[in-house]
Amino acid sequence: MRKKTGRYSGYIRPFSYLLDLMVIILLSVKLIPDNLHNLSYYFFLIIAWISIAYNTGFYEVYRYTKVIEIFGKIIRQYFIFVIINFAYVGYFSKFSDAEVILQYVTYSILIIAFNKLFFYYFLRKFRVVFGGNFRRVVIVGDGKSVEQLTQFFNENPDYGYKLINVFDLVENKKDQIESCFDFVINEKIDEIYCSLSDLTNTDVNKFIDFTDNNLKILKFLPDNKEILSRNLIFDYYDYIPVISLRNIPLDETTNKIIKRLFDILFSLIIILGVLSWLIPVLAVLIRLESKGPIFFRQKRNGLNYHEFECFKFRSMTLNDIADLYQVSKNDPRITKIGRFIRKTSIDELPQFFNVLLGDMSVVGPRPHMVSHTEMYAKKIDKFMVRHFIKPGITGLAQTKGFRGEVETDKDIIYRVKYDIFYLENWSLLLDIKIVFLTVYNAVKGEAKAY
Repeated sequence: MRKKTGRYSGYIRPFSYLLDLMVIILLSVKLIPDNLHNLSYYFFLIIAWISIAYNTGFYEVYRYTKVIEIFGKIIRQYFIFVIINFAYVGYFSKFSDAEVILQYVTYSILIIAFNKLFFYYFLRKFRVVFGGNFRRVVIVGDGKSVEQLTQFFNENPDYGYKLINVFDLVENKKDQIESCFDFVINEKIDEIYCSLSDLTNTDVNKFIDFTDNNLKILKFLPDNKEILSRNLIFDYYDYIPVISLRNIPLDETTNKIIKRLFDILFSLIIILGVLSWLIPVLAVLIRLESKGPIFFRQKRNGLNYHEFECFKFRSMTLNDIADLYQVSKNDPRITKIGRFIRKTSIDELPQFFNVLLGDMSVVGPRPHMVSHTEMYAKKIDKFMVRHFIKPGITGLAQTKGFRGEVETDKDIIYRVKYDIFYLENWSLLLDIKIVFLTVYNAVKGEAKAY
């Protein structure tokens, strides 16, 4: 598959390498003790940095790369470079001042990170103000995905894409495809985006052959039936190419350990720092207003569709339909204290016990009551994909406004869409971002928090 390098990468990337290596060498001269000032150490720094960068994809930053991904690359580069430096200095030079090495690597990464983000934002500003560093693109096809991409290109010039034409293929498909090919050549188009829902296998092969033979970049928009584009994994079984349709980062043992450690640490902080004093206070307030237990326990579906008991502070009067009907706006079952704790999401805090027990995660797809899970599984395409990972107290869908009551099919469809995006693109930084957005939304107040 063609490497995703841009027209200007041939100039920007070598310059970035050179600038970063200069920072590393100059700071080593300034901060590292004199006994390490030799060619072998400088050579080691250069080789180590380039090798680590290659494996972490540190310089694989494109115009569509998200800032959170850049931070992820910086953090990975930092920790590996620290470890490699400790290993080299400790073994070859018998130097044991860890603070000096840590200070040197930290300052180096901070300067390099600043440069990296500066150029990233500078290029985005440059595209808008001066109209430079643009990719000329065309879109082929019709439908919602084409409409959304058209809107994206037109409303986000800082990404550096200039939409020149759209070929809808509604009439005379064969002639339009040939016209598209001629247009791409004559107008010096850089990239072609094709909607798969409008193309046959023969059409797809035509576009692949054309772009390969004319050095153009070809990208596809998923079928209308797809909830979200997939992270396709390309492997070989002996000499046979095999494509996996879904990549789930949390299937990897290392990522599972990282996420579990984060869950345990974060849940312990909340349980010891907040719930230890909040539970007695709410226990009094809840019991004063209505009879019944302090906690509400409900069967929900978690990882691999297994059932577990989800804990919440009780926010309603005792009723026989709690496991059948979701809470709606102005629901008479909600108590006065219940309305407050639901509005502020305090009622969800006991789920940190679920996290500690391993039934849930801090971040993940929100679990539904069993009756609703069965209903949506039959009604909503790919709903069950959410159960490939542990459910969460909060999730990406909730930060995007799809929380609480499911009023229309759109609510649950988009909830599934964001849940699938999350499980296919998980990272620790994404979890941290979602936690911060959840706290911010809780403080700000949400329309569907009732």
